[in-house]
Amino acid sequence: MAVKPKVKPLDEEATFEEEGLDARALITRTDKRGIINYASKAYLQMTKYSKEELVGKPHNIIRHPLMPKNAFKDMWETILSGRRWVGVVKNLRKDGKYYWVVVKIEAIDKDGNITNNPDEIEGFIAVRREASRIDIEKARLSLEKKDEEWEIDI
Repeated sequence: MAVKPKVKPLDEEATFEEEGLDARALITRTDKRGIINYASKAYLQMTKYSKEELVGKPHNIIRHPLMPKNAFKDMWETILSGRRWVGVVKNLRKDGKYYWVVVKIEAIDKDGNITNNPDEIEGFIAVRREASRIDIEKARLSLEKKDEEWEIDI
């Protein structure tokens, strides 16, 4: 597995509107370990990574360092059990800017169909939409709590 590139986070937010992605979903598909095997054009445009830079890499390549690990622990426990996970996430682009999304992740079977049976899980599909300012403010408050429980309710 490739080493995660070192991206220096900037205190600068990128928005869907600035990227011309109003109302567009950012979609990725991964295997059961979280290795990216598909990324939509909109996802590539927002993250500033090329398809070649993302496919075959772990999805945490875009994890912002301020995102608490317990948020992703909850996510993995949820999706590996076959349940849908929905949360607000701050991601890091290749250029160092950050962006906020509401992400919905569901398990898929070998044929790419949504499944809730843990024995059938072959991977995951994640669909992201731009987070509202209210969702972002709730998430920022949770980030300020640091070691406390990460609030993902939306």
